Amino acid sequence: MNIDFDKRKAILEAAYNDLLCKPNEIVQQTNGVFHRYKNPILTAAHSPLHWRYDFNPAANPYLMERFGINAVFNAGAIKLDSKYLLVARVEGADRKSFFAVAESHNGIDNFRFWDKPVLMPEAEVPDTNIYDMRLVQHEDGWIYGLFCTERRDPEAHPNNQSAAVAQCGIARTKNLVQWERLADLKTPSPQQRNVVLHPEYVQGNYAFYTRPQDSFIEAGTGGGIGFGLSSSIENAVIEKETVMDKKVYHTVYEAKNGLGPAPIKTAKGWLHLAHGVRHTAAGLRYVLYLFMTSLDDITRVIYKPAGYFMAPENEERVGDVSNVLFSNGWIADDDGTIFIYYASSDTRIHVATSTINQLLDYVMHTPPDGFSSAASVQTINSIIDANGSLAKKITVV
Repeated sequence: MNIDFDKRKAILEAAYNDLLCKPNEIVQQTNGVFHRYKNPILTAAHSPLHWRYDFNPAANPYLMERFGINAVFNAGAIKLDSKYLLVARVEGADRKSFFAVAESHNGIDNFRFWDKPVLMPEAEVPDTNIYDMRLVQHEDGWIYGLFCTERRDPEAHPNNQSAAVAQCGIARTKNLVQWERLADLKTPSPQQRNVVLHPEYVQGNYAFYTRPQDSFIEAGTGGGIGFGLSSSIENAVIEKETVMDKKVYHTVYEAKNGLGPAPIKTAKGWLHLAHGVRHTAAGLRYVLYLFMTSLDDITRVIYKPAGYFMAPENEERVGDVSNVLFSNGWIADDDGTIFIYYASSDTRIHVATSTINQLLDYVMHTPPDGFSSAASVQTINSIIDANGSLAKKITVV
């Protein structure tokens, strides 16, 4: 079969440019806490054509895709030099994930990947897979990236090729281009995922939010979001790990929970975005929730609304791992706007926007979980009673 190489290339490039230049639209229907946007901001189709295609007609006469990209999701986020930057997890068709930086001038559309993916230095024991970076601008002057490093379980039987060990990899940078790889975090837990670095020193130490796990998949006795201190970041070791936000029966975080991005400091407390996991008849369901900790004791939860803050809706529910929302990146602008970058179903990245004031109002004034059906009804009745005659003025057409 003969093809017109130049014509096919022109078609590919035109479609790609149209995608990158497509404006995003705010979704007006809202619960008053945040706004979603109509279009995903990063997908597999946003990955550069020159990553996927060999444009040499002699080497690739049919202009076939030589390296397939399966998904783009779970991005760390930071604002540098007035640009909104995401360090996205890009997963190839070969199932290996890597990091790549995408930038936007406004944080809601026209995200474009940098020319090359991140070349992350190897650890002493090479990684098989790396993913889900949390970015934090620490007060020591470095930008740190904490991510999951996955390797095959050396104790596994040769017939078991799915047994894995997950730990926290640590790297630092000044510009997201050159990265210095540090030693993996050591903790008392057998495995670690969803580890986040606190942006400030705590008692002169580096502070980490952890998610202790008994195995690669199951949290097991790991009771929730943990916390620990290390005197060093170059060789970080947590001697004592304590749970600050535990799993609770029949909640949206009954099976697992983990912190998303680094918390945002406000006048009222530290604002945290986390994910919660529960079991359903259709499998695991991942949602996002918010809570606040004290400025005086960052491990003390002072406000925690009941239930989820965001859950997958409509097409967000469908993908490689369906019924999942996950976030490990948000940006607080100087004007109080919050950009929440979240992935849906391990497939694509979206953005939602809110403000510091809205999120503080939500966290501080939304009732906490009463942990029973009767308590939920009492909460609703208290809202009804507070509305009083105001509710009767609402006309239903």
